[in-house]
Amino acid sequence: MQNLRLLLYPFSILYDGITSLRNYAFDKGVLEQREFDMPIIAVGNLSTGGTGKTPVIEYFIKKNQGLKIGVLSRGYGRKTSGYIELDVNDTVEKVGDEPLQIKLKFKGLIVSAVCEKRVDGIDNLLKNHDLDLILLDDAYQHRHVKASHYVLLTSYGKLYKDDYLLPAGNLRESRSGANRAQTIVVTKCPLSISVEETLEIEKKLDLLPFQNLYFSYIAYDDFIYGNDVIKNLNDFKGLEVTVVTGIANPAPFIEYLKKFITVDHLKYNDHHNFTNEEVEVIRSKEIVITTEKDYARLRNFELGNVMYLPIQTKFIGKEPSL
Repeated sequence: MQNLRLLLYPFSILYDGITSLRNYAFDKGVLEQREFDMPIIAVGNLSTGGTGKTPVIEYFIKKNQGLKIGVLSRGYGRKTSGYIELDVNDTVEKVGDEPLQIKLKFKGLIVSAVCEKRVDGIDNLLKNHDLDLILLDDAYQHRHVKASHYVLLTSYGKLYKDDYLLPAGNLRESRSGANRAQTIVVTKCPLSISVEETLEIEKKLDLLPFQNLYFSYIAYDDFIYGNDVIKNLNDFKGLEVTVVTGIANPAPFIEYLKKFITVDHLKYNDHHNFTNEEVEVIRSKEIVITTEKDYARLRNFELGNVMYLPIQTKFIGKEPSL
């Protein structure tokens, strides 16, 4: 792996030049940024994925219940383009899996939309709705919008300070891009993380005076959910169960389920679009547990044997006060 990184490093230098020039153009006003007269929180990361953006967006929705909230995503993987407001009857092909997952969970409590051009998306949201807050999902590098607050996520054990720029590593831009964030969240921490380790991470990240650091972990629900079905995970103890995942890093999900069941794992790539043949294999299994994001992609196939295990972000110690 180290040798491969050395081979790819010259391309990372070129990539750094391109992304740094782009950021410089935004910083100096050569490229236009739009500001809006309302709170806009942009959640994202420096890496290419797997830091837990969706649970953090859901955390901020819950944190701000009572406000009129708009959630704007690009709609990664959808087969449409332009501005679309989500309905609970929409499909993944129309709006993307993560936006649909969030809409299905919060329904009428939020206004949810997808638009690859975030400025256009915000303009449409504000034209159509009276909102108090807009959450931008995966928008850290989308600099045509100048958000009022930036939340940068970095995974425990895979901190951006230890990573390299594409293609030698997984960073979308230089580590210095972290300087735009007011809030930095180390996600997917073990519950056993010590105060000493959090201080070591804080020292490594070398925060600026205005930045606040938080530590979060993934909490799993006690129940799994399906079509009008809710069952306790303990009911499946000792059974062999098929687990279907199409997420960036399924390892923690699988390890958690192994506490209850013997896992037969069907693993697919992140944002995987299931073929009819794959769906039939899933249909042939007696019991299937999947992630909430994968369930959004599978729900229209009328698979009565498929249920999902929800997760949520929880914080260790202090929480963001946004």
